[in-house]
Amino acid sequence: MDIPSKYEPQIVEDHWYDYWLDNKYFHSKPDGRKPYTIVIPPPNVTGVLHMGHMLNNTIQDVLIRRARLLGLNACWVPGTDHASIATEAKVVAKLKEQGIDKKDISREEFLGHAWEWTHEYGGVILEQLKKLGCSCDWERTKFTMDDDMSASVIKVFIELFDKGLIYRGYRMVNWDPQAKTTLSDEEVIYEERQGELYYLAYTIEGSDDKVTIATTRPETILGDTAICINPNDDRFRGLKGKKAIVPICNRVIPIIEDEYVSMEFGTGCLKVTPAHDENDKLLGEKHQLETIDIFNEDASLNSFGMHYEGMDRFDARKAIVKELKEKGFLTKVEPYVNKVGTSERTKVVIEPRLSDQWFLKMENLAKPALSAVLETREVKFYPRKFENTYRHWMENIRDWNISRQLWWGQRIPAYYYGDGENDFVVAESIEAALAKAKDKSGNVGLTIEDLKQDEDVLDTWFSSWLWPISVFGGIMEPDNEEVAYYYPTSDLVTAPDILFFWVARMIIAGYEFRGERPFDNVYLTGIVRDKERRKMSKSLGNSPDALELISKFGADAVRVGLLLSSAAGNDLLFDEALCQQGKNFANKIWNAFRLVKGWEIAEIPQPESSIKGIEWYTARFNQALMEIEDHFSKYRISEALMAIYKLVWDDFCSWLLEIVKPAYQQPIDKKSYTEILAIFENNLKLLHPFMPFLTEEIWQRISDRKPSEALVISSWPNSEHFDSKHINAFQFTAEVISGIRNIRKEKNIPLKETLDLSVLNKEGINEDWDVVIKKLANVGQINTVTEAVDGALSFRVRSNEYFIPVSGMLDIEAELKKIREELSYTKGFLESVNKKLANERFVNNAPESVVSMEKKKAADAEAKILTLEKSLSNLE
Repeated sequence: MDIPSKYEPQIVEDHWYDYWLDNKYFHSKPDGRKPYTIVIPPPNVTGVLHMGHMLNNTIQDVLIRRARLLGLNACWVPGTDHASIATEAKVVAKLKEQGIDKKDISREEFLGHAWEWTHEYGGVILEQLKKLGCSCDWERTKFTMDDDMSASVIKVFIELFDKGLIYRGYRMVNWDPQAKTTLSDEEVIYEERQGELYYLAYTIEGSDDKVTIATTRPETILGDTAICINPNDDRFRGLKGKKAIVPICNRVIPIIEDEYVSMEFGTGCLKVTPAHDENDKLLGEKHQLETIDIFNEDASLNSFGMHYEGMDRFDARKAIVKELKEKGFLTKVEPYVNKVGTSERTKVVIEPRLSDQWFLKMENLAKPALSAVLETREVKFYPRKFENTYRHWMENIRDWNISRQLWWGQRIPAYYYGDGENDFVVAESIEAALAKAKDKSGNVGLTIEDLKQDEDVLDTWFSSWLWPISVFGGIMEPDNEEVAYYYPTSDLVTAPDILFFWVARMIIAGYEFRGERPFDNVYLTGIVRDKERRKMSKSLGNSPDALELISKFGADAVRVGLLLSSAAGNDLLFDEALCQQGKNFANKIWNAFRLVKGWEIAEIPQPESSIKGIEWYTARFNQALMEIEDHFSKYRISEALMAIYKLVWDDFCSWLLEIVKPAYQQPIDKKSYTEILAIFENNLKLLHPFMPFLTEEIWQRISDRKPSEALVISSWPNSEHFDSKHINAFQFTAEVISGIRNIRKEKNIPLKETLDLSVLNKEGINEDWDVVIKKLANVGQINTVTEAVDGALSFRVRSNEYFIPVSGMLDIEAELKKIREELSYTKGFLESVNKKLANERFVNNAPESVVSMEKKKAADAEAKILTLEKSLSNLE
């Protein structure tokens, strides 16, 4: 089989991926082997591959491929998340392009469009993962809106409701005006923004007196229902029991007293708007204040906005400030930095809003999950530093707002049959709901037409928190064979920013619905950033196209580039140069393969140098294998790759192949060739999880393989005992060879010139390795001498001195000139250091470490002068 001169990843990758799929190497079924299971963090069905996905899924693929090589029943379940908010936004935007407004069509028509969109675009990211080489069990692909997955969500909702853990409440929630839905607290990102503090004067009813308040949101004065002062604030004693008039709308409101008001903030007076602030709402309930909501669901002003009705909240703010100023109510404006909540999904500023929502009680549910990570350590985090974040979230957990005002998602299975607060039932179908409604109401005459299902859907996370269980059917069929075999899963690889959104909730769900952990280990990756430490994003334009990178460098090169600098939990500073480094590595391995396969083989004795080299590399390989396995056990994936990289590039390519390589146009002995191929195959096994395409290509080219002999399903090398004496002997030998090469370079002695080597003090030197020194350094004889040979230059290796006779090989006059110049410089340097040490003020006042450093410089210079003078006398 001809070997191309260049490795062409674009040709190789599609071929081998199709081969793996055709032979079902990625597919898993329960059997007698120990399972190794990973469930993919399901990317949004709207998504396309970005750098975070690339990193996360490369790590998962490394783990799953290594597990496969270890003989475990490796099962990697892929899938996508229906992403209620993001997908609905995409569908609404597409309909808008077609001239269709969501509010003008029925729910069923909208869902038809949503499913159409999902079928058209939903598989894009999974197809892109194949380009990366991800060895998922594609026959198991799940979607959180699959019928069985939705049925699991509904079943769980009903169970939790029946336990009294789910309830409906009228609460202040986080409202996304763009998506027109509520958000959980965890979906709100708080940002410090430069704003302004507006000081507004309210007239006291029945007088010309005024009371001034400070607010960052002047538009909300139209919803004010009180002004509050601190009863201990002597400045406002005269206001007790009085009323104030709200500017613009002229509403008369009471002045109330409450110690909640800070006497230091603003003016010490607080405007109270119960519909638009959580704390104001609590004050309103305590003091029985009216609640006036001034916003529509898109955050435009409603009829309470008077002549600003229909105007966007931020436009209204500018207009209201202008009117307040014109009418004399605005007394001053100050710059003010405050934290503003924004939607994690749409990035718009959220609004606090009173709304009927569904909530899940979390306090007791969280306790087993907290213990599992922090006490029993049934679930281990890598790195452990994230345990503190987890503890903080879990110990301060709030009830989970699980309802969303959307159409795309699992619809809440609550059915209303009357106007009363509790006139509803929860059931898996409208037929079951009718039976429950008749029983609960006592009205046997109720019909299906009398029931109305809740319009809201469940938070997307309410489906994905079941993911490790539901992908194996463990909710609907708790005792089925698959969930019994694959659950708990082995490793979860994800980003820290969804530690609470998803990881914590999965652990909660695992203990609630299966009575055990959902996974053993959680590997938390870093965030991919650019060279300037900015998070990669489309808006910044600093995120490269993932598929373009693969096309340019090859999937293996991109995988290596990503992993070479992605230690667990630490951010990755991505640079395309990393991918080029990965490509260079791939080319190095390919060229090494071409070199080996290009050798002619003969039945000749094995050279002693090859025997020693193979002995050394075998020991070095086993030493490296122990390091690599230790790295894997601690989820130090980047370090594992670097250990393999050095083993292959430095030890195998740069040293071993040079040791065994036959002379020009000479054959290699069959024994060495066979052993080198076996070593090469073991190297490929270590490399395969990181570089699956290149390694399979070379593996299949080494010899004809049956499908059952493919690298992807071969076996990980076994750790064997190694003798460190081979490693130590080679390390010494390599230093000698490097030293000789350096002398050749410094003295311009061509490699083709054979040198004789003299060694002084041979104690501790293993003469067995002389054959390697002779071959790689082109040394003729290695002689033992009792003293330095006259007319020779010397270089030191550890405690031994080797001398290379250079008679006739050097330009003596040029060498003398070079030594004299260096000697003159060193003497001048020593003189300057001695002057400094002769200065009593310096010696007495400088730190001891600085003085010691100067003394060392002097000693080193004196030693160098002696060596140079000795070399000079030998040459003169």
